[in-house]
Amino acid sequence: MSEEIHNEEPVENRDNKSDTAEEITIQYAGFWMRFWAYAVDSIVVWSINGILFVPLMTLTGMTNVTWGAIALAAIVVSIVSFAYFSIMTKKLGQTLGKLIFGIKVYSYDKQELTWLDVIFREVVGRYIHQALPFLLFLYAVVPFSSEKRGIHDRLGSTFVGLEPRRSKKMIVHNMPTQEPLT
Repeated sequence: MSEEIHNEEPVENRDNKSDTAEEITIQYAGFWMRFWAYAVDSIVVWSINGILFVPLMTLTGMTNVTWGAIALAAIVVSIVSFAYFSIMTKKLGQTLGKLIFGIKVYSYDKQELTWLDVIFREVVGRYIHQALPFLLFLYAVVPFSSEKRGIHDRLGSTFVGLEPRRSKKMIVHNMPTQEPLT
């Protein structure tokens, strides 16, 4: 069966009305997609710390500086991590890992992410998850939640969804086929 395909102009170019609101459907990002995005982000944060701060702290002799039981290096690593996740999420709505996997953080009330939302999600939420090793199991809330929202998503009034994909509308006409010559 032969098919003839006609391409139409993409829907978004037909009307140049930028003042009208467009309703889109955002699918929730699942646990494993979010997990792999976080793994990429962990490599990015580890690299930033390894390239910039470890040599600097070694050269200045600050690798053994502590405040009580807390090492300065641990504080620097935490600040870099919280800053990376917070700034990337606020400015782009996604980190490099999320960008690679095509997922994005959205405000739950469909407004732009505020700094308060981001701080509660990325700093308070991540601190709760990382404060004690067994608290990492709180991420298990994500796959069992109907909206795939973790504790940190709820604290920040956010959710993680798949980025909307652009599509092109096509009309396919079924053409009658010729009988093979025998």
